[in-house]
Amino acid sequence: MSSVPITVHGAQLLRDELHRLKHVERPAVINAIAEARAQGDLSENAEYDAAKERQSFIEGRIADLEGKLSAAQIIDPKLLDAEGRVVFASTVSLEDLESGDKVTYQIVGEDEADLKLMKISISSPIARALIGKYAGDQVEVKAPAGVRGYEVLEVRYI
Repeated sequence: MSSVPITVHGAQLLRDELHRLKHVERPAVINAIAEARAQGDLSENAEYDAAKERQSFIEGRIADLEGKLSAAQIIDPKLLDAEGRVVFASTVSLEDLESGDKVTYQIVGEDEADLKLMKISISSPIARALIGKYAGDQVEVKAPAGVRGYEVLEVRYI
């Protein structure tokens, strides 16, 4: 499996979720299964079926998180020296050439992308168009809504 870039913050979020699943969720579902078994006949025991289904989900998510963390290439944007270029983990301020609207995004990994937090995935059309650009450069982004033009106002590594 190839390495997958992720920010320090994103890796910590995955570690926190993994810890919660292993040390809170897993023991709770094991107790729920034990309680459901104690009720007797398992063939028509909805609590038992629900607990087993929840256990399956938790174990699958634990395996998924462990795989992602083992393949993670953790990148700290504060340690980057990209000489003003847009790279993974950089924070980029843009101006929409048509509307004049200004927006700031951080380019992050798939698992940590969240538009509400202004974090966009490295594989998104806008991030792909921005990689390698400098402040002052203009880019065209082919998005589902059509082609948009942006000017890179500032590139920061925070």
